[in-house]
Amino acid sequence: MALSDRIKPISYLKAHAAEIIRTLGDQPAPLIITQNGEAKAVVEDIDSYEQTQETVALLKLIALGEGQIEAGRVQSASDVVRRLRKSRQTG
Repeated sequence: MALSDRIKPISYLKAHAAEIIRTLGDQPAPLIITQNGEAKAVVEDIDSYEQTQETVALLKLIALGEGQIEAGRVQSASDVVRRLRKSRQTG
């Protein structure tokens, strides 16, 4: 389905809300809602939303890790394993 088919004015959302919700599962592409000719909102199915949130969280973790590497805040895996083993023995 073309993206242009997935752009609707807010009046369409108001008039067809139930139909839109029913079809989101069949057509997981997001629906872009416009107001006064400008994109204002995105409506998508819950599975797509959750997947997007998980992807964003993973990308944040990767960026955080890269920042720590660049700042030199890293430890070798062998040092971490040794420290964990030592803490288990003393704990």
